[in-house]
Amino acid sequence: MSTTADPPPSSRAGSGGGDPLAALGALPGVPDSVDSVRKAVDRVYGHRIMRRRSNEITSEAALRGARGSAALSGAEWALEEVRRRSDFSGDDEARTVGGALRLTAEAGQLLSIWRQSPLRVLARLHLVAAAESAEAAGRPRLAGEPVEEPLIELPLPDADEVAGRLEGLSRLIIAGSSAPALVMAAVVHGELLSLRPFGSRNGLVARAAERIVLVGSGLDPKSICPAEAGHAELGRAAYVAALDGYASGTPDGMAAWIAHCGKAVELGVRESTAVCEALQRGAA
Repeated sequence: MSTTADPPPSSRAGSGGGDPLAALGALPGVPDSVDSVRKAVDRVYGHRIMRRRSNEITSEAALRGARGSAALSGAEWALEEVRRRSDFSGDDEARTVGGALRLTAEAGQLLSIWRQSPLRVLARLHLVAAAESAEAAGRPRLAGEPVEEPLIELPLPDADEVAGRLEGLSRLIIAGSSAPALVMAAVVHGELLSLRPFGSRNGLVARAAERIVLVGSGLDPKSICPAEAGHAELGRAAYVAALDGYASGTPDGMAAWIAHCGKAVELGVRESTAVCEALQRGAA
């Protein structure tokens, strides 16, 4: 196995390599992760409460997902604080939480556009996430523009590389893939967070895009498995280490990132299963 970094999947799209994501689905450990996620999702969808109160589960999953995504961007608020707060215009933490909540609401409205125009969706996601930065919101950064992204310290690709890799990612999404939904979701998430194409809120956008893939693929059609909550539960250190593996482009690194994303989905399933059981007991 090569010890040098391979090109990211997005940079190979349209280069005559067929379906570049298909090989990722066969990496060691990835089929097991895919199977484990599928079984976990099937179990929560089969819960008796889902037949009668799925809308409540979806709403609670959105709240918990937004809280988790905001926590990874530096705003670690208690769930009840997120639930009770109505004004998010204060400090940067409040604006981060507000952006995460807006994204969870917006993501469901963009599913029909994603497969036809993913770059348009990403622009919209950033516009929603960074509403307080009107001048640069909704467009990729230009050469020389700074990026504010808490937690992520990977080398920052320049604007030309960002443009090329975003175009490659767009081609991948539009063409579709035989790879499992977990693989596509992990690549979209990892690529966006590695590129940091916008001046701010890239983490929020990357995690919202992961959610769109998981929902739009049919793996989680009711959006009740908040991977963002799972990523937060796994912790910042594990998140950064797994992303480093994605950015390396090596088979081991890519497999570790996909497995990490799979574990995050399973933890999101656990969150919603607990909500189902609380509703069943009449405690929520």
